[in-house]
Amino acid sequence: MKHLLLILGGTGEAACLAQEAVGQFGDRVRVTTALAGRTRHPGAIAGEVRIGGFGGPDGLARYLVDNSVDRLIDATHPFAATIARSARLAAAETGVERLVLRRPMWRRHPLDRWIEVDSITAAASLVGRLGQRAFLTVGGDVDAFAGVTSVRFIVRLIDPPKLPLPLRFHEVVLARGPFAVGAERHLFERHGIDVLVCKASGGAATEAKLVAARELSLPVVMIRRPPAEPGAAVESVEEALAWLAARIGAERELGRR
Repeated sequence: MKHLLLILGGTGEAACLAQEAVGQFGDRVRVTTALAGRTRHPGAIAGEVRIGGFGGPDGLARYLVDNSVDRLIDATHPFAATIARSARLAAAETGVERLVLRRPMWRRHPLDRWIEVDSITAAASLVGRLGQRAFLTVGGDVDAFAGVTSVRFIVRLIDPPKLPLPLRFHEVVLARGPFAVGAERHLFERHGIDVLVCKASGGAATEAKLVAARELSLPVVMIRRPPAEPGAAVESVEEALAWLAARIGAERELGRR
């Protein structure tokens, strides 16, 4: 009997997990990765792909039941609090076992000049006191900075914005990670960046900007992660695969008895 796995994706870890699950378990597991659809051209993803929201916890619960999902792995971005909550509630309602693949936090170096804040609004209220040319890497969440008119923003996005950004002085840079330290440092120097604003996303793909800021002794406004949803969690694709393998193996053993 084929095991049905739903991965809530949109991250590099989720794509890697899908690739490894398809390769490792073959016909024993049917893998579907769900994407919110915010990135216009996501990279290739192994297995099946579903694009679009579920309609909250109830909609996700219906999907789990209607598609006979056996296991749910939440591998979304650390700041995707809404879907993370929906996953927890839907799993609890349906009895589907859930695992969170939680990207490791960045570790602060003694030479880092981080100023940690609890919200993007707090970051916006602070940035003008730290610099005049800010590198803004918060995805599309730039509305909070609309009233900051004393700063010129260099905004990095994956896709071109659908609408003009609500920033008085800004330039958009399009790029997709992973990024190298040398390239990040060159970007900082070329644009005269004197402060970095980012989310505490963690992971290796975008950590180079922090190293570059450290080397240039620049302040970093770091937006803390929202509280993690409770439940079983791992920090690597390898651990998630082991979790899945243990459950598939146990079910196969039960089937032989």
